[in-house]
Amino acid sequence: MKRRTFIQQGALVTGASLISAQSYARIIGANERVRVGVVGFSDRFRQSLLPSFQIYSKEMNFEIVALSDIWNRRREEGKAHLESKLGNSIKVYNNNDELYASKSVDAVFISTADFQHALHLVEAVKAGCDVYCEKPLAETMEDARLALKSVKASKSVVQIGSQRRSAPNYHTANDFIRSGQFGPITMVEMSWNVNQPGRWRRPELVKNLKESDVDWKRYLMNRPAIPFDARKYLEYRLFWPFSSGIPGQWMCHQIDTVHWFTGLKHPRSIVANGGVYWWKDGRVNPDTLAMVMEYGPENDPKTGFQVLYQSRFHNEAGGTKEIYFSNGGELNLDTNRISPNGGLRERDAKGMGLNANLLPEKTIEGPKVETSANTGGDPMTALHVKNWMDCVRSRKETNAPIEAGYSHSIACIMANAAYRSGQKATFDALKQEVMVGAKVFKY
Repeated sequence: MKRRTFIQQGALVTGASLISAQSYARIIGANERVRVGVVGFSDRFRQSLLPSFQIYSKEMNFEIVALSDIWNRRREEGKAHLESKLGNSIKVYNNNDELYASKSVDAVFISTADFQHALHLVEAVKAGCDVYCEKPLAETMEDARLALKSVKASKSVVQIGSQRRSAPNYHTANDFIRSGQFGPITMVEMSWNVNQPGRWRRPELVKNLKESDVDWKRYLMNRPAIPFDARKYLEYRLFWPFSSGIPGQWMCHQIDTVHWFTGLKHPRSIVANGGVYWWKDGRVNPDTLAMVMEYGPENDPKTGFQVLYQSRFHNEAGGTKEIYFSNGGELNLDTNRISPNGGLRERDAKGMGLNANLLPEKTIEGPKVETSANTGGDPMTALHVKNWMDCVRSRKETNAPIEAGYSHSIACIMANAAYRSGQKATFDALKQEVMVGAKVFKY
């Protein structure tokens, strides 16, 4: 916000304003520099979050000033990289306790291991920081509930890294579906296929990583205490309970759009099948997974639709696919088109007392999702980071608030439970627990 504009708007605020005194105090500082810390100097941060941040940092007066990482190599590399890219000095900290004790940051990026996101978010909001937190929010319901409760009890602005929520084509899709023009959703098909042997692997780093290089106990957080394992540190996405793999990495992005477009908070049930069929490299998380999810109102089990989801790591044909179907056609977020494809035609409706029900042809403007491991320059992420920065200034709710992360976590935990148990997973809304049969799913 420009200083002149801010002063003009500020003059209109009275004692009857709906803005709390504390929130207003934050807005008063809108022209002050926002000091940002980096929690975890990851590939995701370096390749995508940092370039996105740099696009808007100067005009919005945000500055990265600190880095926390429990690996000595990442601290050194991160400091050098950030200082070369940003042109200012970076203070490094061995862990988050040191970072928050320094009182040197107002906001943080969290881009650590999947299972750490929720707990690192809790630390950040308790320290009074605004947060951009990478997805998945949580891999267990215990962590998800704690994160939700902590954020709701805070005054922090939180953006979950579900960047589709800031993309113009997804906003157009959401508006079209919610307007009623699309008609009731009858089916959703989603996929994410890659054929990249190096995806989630770091063999050279694994060979050289020593336990003395990292704070292993701090890394494990609330996961079982096990001996140091360089693969579980660097290739954690291959190993449960450090990551669910496909659900936590791919599915959480795509299933989030179902929750957004429909207002539904979680699936009613999920069944899943898959395994490690091709990459026999010691991983335990599947390289192939297929799921059927049922969605619909909790109070009307006879109404709803299915989401078919599949992902494979051994052939990338098809790339990503996100297609919403109604009786009148499809909304395809792979081709960015709304069309009457498959809709009810006059010749088929005739004689059944029905009318033709075809959607219009319409192009949706916006970026296409890529499956490449090099995520630099992702326009969705840039828009998502900007939305977070805007909201840090305005104190408004972000495009992907904590509730969005909580909902995608439920779906991912249900998918993981269904795959690992071989049974149907459901959700107990009263207990806020994922169930397999009559038992709560635990790792």
